[in-house]
Amino acid sequence: MTSERTTPAGGAEHWLLLIYRIPSEPTRLRAGVWRKIKGLGAVYVQNSVAALPASPAAERALRALRAEIGEIGGTAYLFDAATLAGQGHLLDVFNAARDDEYEEIVDRCEDFLRQLHKEYEEEHFTYAELEENDVDLAKLKGWLDKVHGRDAFGAAGIGGARAALERCEQALEDYAARVYAVEGEEPPPAK
Repeated sequence: MTSERTTPAGGAEHWLLLIYRIPSEPTRLRAGVWRKIKGLGAVYVQNSVAALPASPAAERALRALRAEIGEIGGTAYLFDAATLAGQGHLLDVFNAARDDEYEEIVDRCEDFLRQLHKEYEEEHFTYAELEENDVDLAKLKGWLDKVHGRDAFGAAGIGGARAALERCEQALEDYAARVYAVEGEEPPPAK
């Protein structure tokens, strides 16, 4: 791809379009392709037409998916396209998809905080519980990084997701201090 890529303000944003057809049976094939398209952060323009902001990584992923669709008996075409009209709407759809993902992270952060609250209520102040919660927080951080990585246009939901994750980090630090106190140890020095 040799065409110049510019920001939406420049008016020449390029998108990759994957247009595909998959046999109707078995339905798990359709579901698998749908999950992969959503996992890439692409949005559907219409049935079996997905759009993703053009980038080398996106192109590699969609080329691989195109080949996979062919292997399961379907057909797929990958286009590099400039939006002549409707760019604003497409950006809105793309940002809404990211905002939905950010909102899901906020919801999972609330679940995390409820779980920590439950640990307090049940007085589970052990290293095993601390480690389990630390792993859960690392997953939330990784998920946020993944969504933010595909948030090409700065969806508004990032702020709420970051704030929710910061609340989780602070709550886990407070819980860790309690575990250390129960175990009779000094907390590690602040970083």
